[in-house]
Amino acid sequence: MKLIDFIADRIGYIAIYLFNILLVVAVVQLAMLPQGLSIQLDNLLYIGVLCVAGVATYLLIDYVRQRAYYKKLLAIESHPEPLDRINSFPEGVTREQEFMAKLVRQLHSGVENRLTHYRKQQEQHDVFIRQWVHQMKTPVSVIDLLTQQADEETDTRETLQSIQEENDRLAHGLDMMLQTARLEKFELDVHIHKVNLEQVVRGVINEHKRACIRKGVFPKLAVDQEARYAETDEKWIAVIFRQIVSNAIKYAKNTSGEAGKQLEITLLHKGDGVRAVFRDTGIGIPGHDLPRVFDPFFTGENGRTTGESTGMGLYLVRELCRKLGHRIDIQSAPGVGTTVTIHFPPASVLHDVLRR
Repeated sequence: MKLIDFIADRIGYIAIYLFNILLVVAVVQLAMLPQGLSIQLDNLLYIGVLCVAGVATYLLIDYVRQRAYYKKLLAIESHPEPLDRINSFPEGVTREQEFMAKLVRQLHSGVENRLTHYRKQQEQHDVFIRQWVHQMKTPVSVIDLLTQQADEETDTRETLQSIQEENDRLAHGLDMMLQTARLEKFELDVHIHKVNLEQVVRGVINEHKRACIRKGVFPKLAVDQEARYAETDEKWIAVIFRQIVSNAIKYAKNTSGEAGKQLEITLLHKGDGVRAVFRDTGIGIPGHDLPRVFDPFFTGENGRTTGESTGMGLYLVRELCRKLGHRIDIQSAPGVGTTVTIHFPPASVLHDVLRR
């Protein structure tokens, strides 16, 4: 900063200072008039010279004191990377400058945290897109193979059934892709009200009827009278139930000669609210994988074995539960099965959670 600019920024203070000097001189002159006295012109000039010299000396000293600070500001102004300029931001000389430097660093930290968050989201999105495309290529290839073999097949019904199964996988993958994309704008598409959970569960079971028959899974629903209704969003809770049921079917045991696999769904009422419990007799989850099943893109041992997992299903369920104010627990043992519990808090507690 040039000296002239430095003085221009303080012209108001200089004007007030000189005006106050004139007021003092005027008051002294008025006080001397009753005695027939007055301030001599040379004394007035002497006072004026001393005041101007004092102001000029103060401005010069203050400019020299802050000159190094302004030089550093000019140096970082030409830095090619705007955000990196903050790291070179100089310490202030005055309290005002120190406050501004502190504020700028806080703002920079907030921007960096947000950028890191967005970068992480973008990386997760890219990974999910690649895995999703890879998963969707499998049913497309199977459908293409089935259509090529259609002329050689004698059982058209079986071929069409296989095509339908692959089409269901495509539809499920597209739904998951759309639901994951909507997570960022979740608050624009949520409506909390009293929902008939029994009706939602029955609808999800009907959607998976063909898959249950194909895998030999027999769903069973038990409902406490006080647990039929809960405060939630009907569309999103259906997405959660759909994913849990889909996982129970996907990881059902496939051992030949095995008796039918059970999927027990229980809606019960506890003192702290309603619970939806999904208990299957599938292959179960290894203990070392259990703490990470809600991590994005984590497929675990079962996912690598079946080759049908994107690692986003339970992550989506956990995120939806968190945004809806519900709690989810999962217990599992290899060869025994998996139990997933959704906790619906009382309406008053839920509204407090959503307001935060």
